[in-house]
Amino acid sequence: MRLHHAAFIFGITAILSGLPQVAKAGQGKVSVQSRAAPAVASAPEQGIMASPYCSGEYADELAALSQRARDFDQQQPPYTYCVRTSAVYECPTYAPDGTLHRTRRKVVAHGTAFGFRRRGVDTLLVTNEHVAEWPAVTDDDHQVPDVPGGCRRVSDSLKIVENERDAYERDDVPLARVIADPQLDIAVLRAKVPLPIMPWKIGKSSLLRERNVVAVRGFPLGVLRANNVGKVVSAYDRDQDRDWDHDDFVVDALLSPGNSGSPVFAISCRTGEFELVGVYHAGYTAGSALNLVVGVDQLRDLFATLKRSTRLQGDGRSASVVDRDDRAKLVAWARMELEPFFPLGSLTAAVRARPDGALIFELMGKDFPLQGRPILVLEDLPAAGNEFGRLGRVWAGNRQGLREAERLDAEAQAQIAKLLDDLRHNARLVASHRAAARLGMGTRERFQALVRMERNLKRATTAQEDVAQGAIDLADHLCPGTADATMGLAVALESSTGPGTVAAASGTSPTAPSAWEWRPALTWLPPIPFVVGPEGTEGFVAP
Repeated sequence: MRLHHAAFIFGITAILSGLPQVAKAGQGKVSVQSRAAPAVASAPEQGIMASPYCSGEYADELAALSQRARDFDQQQPPYTYCVRTSAVYECPTYAPDGTLHRTRRKVVAHGTAFGFRRRGVDTLLVTNEHVAEWPAVTDDDHQVPDVPGGCRRVSDSLKIVENERDAYERDDVPLARVIADPQLDIAVLRAKVPLPIMPWKIGKSSLLRERNVVAVRGFPLGVLRANNVGKVVSAYDRDQDRDWDHDDFVVDALLSPGNSGSPVFAISCRTGEFELVGVYHAGYTAGSALNLVVGVDQLRDLFATLKRSTRLQGDGRSASVVDRDDRAKLVAWARMELEPFFPLGSLTAAVRARPDGALIFELMGKDFPLQGRPILVLEDLPAAGNEFGRLGRVWAGNRQGLREAERLDAEAQAQIAKLLDDLRHNARLVASHRAAARLGMGTRERFQALVRMERNLKRATTAQEDVAQGAIDLADHLCPGTADATMGLAVALESSTGPGTVAAASGTSPTAPSAWEWRPALTWLPPIPFVVGPEGTEGFVAP
């Protein structure tokens, strides 16, 4: 089992309680991207002759660095910076008499960032996501040293300082977040002042080999600007710890907490110059000088567009927009699946397909499966154009039955829209997982695909606890009272137009099924052939 050492230093102060500051090591990983413009600013372009230091694209010894590149590098102003990141957490506590108290605790960390692009008078800098971001709420999966679980972040700040001892604030440079990618552990920050930027071009981390020499520039312990040298000991290490999902390479440079976000350079055998090949972000706690660097190849798109790619995001959600093709696949799965259940936070949900192409999402209560009644039912109608769908009717339920929710206020409408989006997302994840599971785990690729899907679904459900609780509260507010007319689930499962429609405004029809009789959607249409891509690829193909 891999454990990662802290990539930066934490300090925490209990503001209200007046506890003294405590320095502790935190955990984290770093991913870095270089500038899109590969040309070296006035750096020499002259190549070097073949030498015993070069056996591939990158050199094995620092001696391969050309004299012109060495002189040029020494003339450059520093372009790495010590970043102080802090946050204030509000923590609920109870006094012996049961009185609720709220105490606030401040956490402080230091990491490294480097300038990589100018935008007018602004400067864009690169660091790790774990340096730039603090968890919104602390829990078992989002821990902050010396902050108990259940605390809420109420404020945070980022700024450039001289070092971790710097207490003079008037010349600090405030930083703003531009983009953060938890899976890459990479973040881009903006300073509204011109700062020196990295002069070297972006290399190719895929061309690194064991024994290539690397130089790492950053702020170990947040104390001073330092240049560490080491070798590549492994050219590839797949990193899927925590919310991370990217490719690393491993170096043996002696790095410390505070180096998170440090640029990592290799020496090109073609030019004798430095090239950015990655960003340091974590290391093995049980090993000696086994430090992980995010390869730069997977960062190019983010730096060019300043947008997250279409990979799955940290909560398991695809950054790409779902469309009518995705809907057709989900409809096909819902029609043939005998048990179309899936999780949403701590709750259970189900999706069924109607003959008119509508999807009916049911959200069960906490007592499911003891009580099989949905607390909310959402109608997802086909939409015009290429959109996935549009919200139709909404029903809230309890033991009495269902009641259609009408005249929702703006807050409830926004809550329902978010809930529907999460229901669509989780249903698609489960459909993809079950499709891949049907192929078995006969190959490593299929096994890894299933593990990846399970991890993405776990991330999604963990991030949906607030949505699930909000749905429970909304259902309690909208559910029928003792004097209200109710209806059965058949109302939602029947098409809103055409034969067999049950009027939504009426009570339970004496000829309709009982309030909680389930009529499976899959009996309305014959099963549709189901096709899955080779090697357990994520997703399934609509007929």
